[in-house]
Amino acid sequence: MIIQLTTTSLSHMPHPSLFFPYLSPLKPFLTPSVSLSSSPTTTDSGLQFRRKLLYLESLNVNSLKALHKNPQFRSSSLQTLKSVENCLSSFGIPRSSRGRILDMYPQLLTSDPHLHLYPVFDFLINEVEIPFPEVGKSFIRCPRLLVSSVDLQLRPTFLFLQGLGFVGKHKINCHTSVLLVSSVENTLIPKLEFLRSLGFSEFEVVTMVLRSPALLTYSVENNLKPKMEYFVKEMKMELKEIQNFPQYFSFSLEGKIKPRHRLLMEHGFSMPLKNILKVSDGEFNDRLLELRLWHIDQLL
Repeated sequence: MIIQLTTTSLSHMPHPSLFFPYLSPLKPFLTPSVSLSSSPTTTDSGLQFRRKLLYLESLNVNSLKALHKNPQFRSSSLQTLKSVENCLSSFGIPRSSRGRILDMYPQLLTSDPHLHLYPVFDFLINEVEIPFPEVGKSFIRCPRLLVSSVDLQLRPTFLFLQGLGFVGKHKINCHTSVLLVSSVENTLIPKLEFLRSLGFSEFEVVTMVLRSPALLTYSVENNLKPKMEYFVKEMKMELKEIQNFPQYFSFSLEGKIKPRHRLLMEHGFSMPLKNILKVSDGEFNDRLLELRLWHIDQLL
């Protein structure tokens, strides 16, 4: 059942504003684990360091970047690094993706899996209820989940999304779990307010977002605004078209929207927004040809 974005519909849960004090900008919160090995000699230390560099290379992790982003890497043990990779492996993440994730977030290299990684995993499994085989996909699609605090970031956003209507058939899954790393105050609410400002009702906005969750991931300034301006000024269609096909915002303005619309305009034709964008280039050209032939027949 869809829940409208109103004060009444959210009365069963804390108002989103209650979350805001805790939704400070994401900061690395992973604390380096301490190597349990005894202090090596200068020679052993150099040898161990080279082994760690070779290990990172085997994962395609940029060692210079790792040293710069995570100085604790230098003093950590090789076993610490391997324990992190083993943890990621236990989540069902393939080795190629493990290396990509560690290269993106080198702070993970010295994290304690039991303090920082397994809590995120448990949250996705037990609270968000993403099936175990799908959790690894969530991390692959959004590695930032692994460096996000459950208490300060993931859970507050999850509760807000549930109140918005992401429940039942719309509940968060491995494809939409990327929304969990968004700030409610600085990201989600401004986008909802922008859509509302276009003339849609709160119910219509929620319906659009549930149909196309990616709307909450697009930049207002770089995506939503320019595409909406083109829609209003050039395409001159009714808002109903956007409401029926909110996926409009997922298509490239310069690469698909403008070229196809201009082709239609050149021949004096029009199509529903969905028919303009959802088909392949070949299908679109076939439809355009059919329209031209039909127009010629009408003239004869």
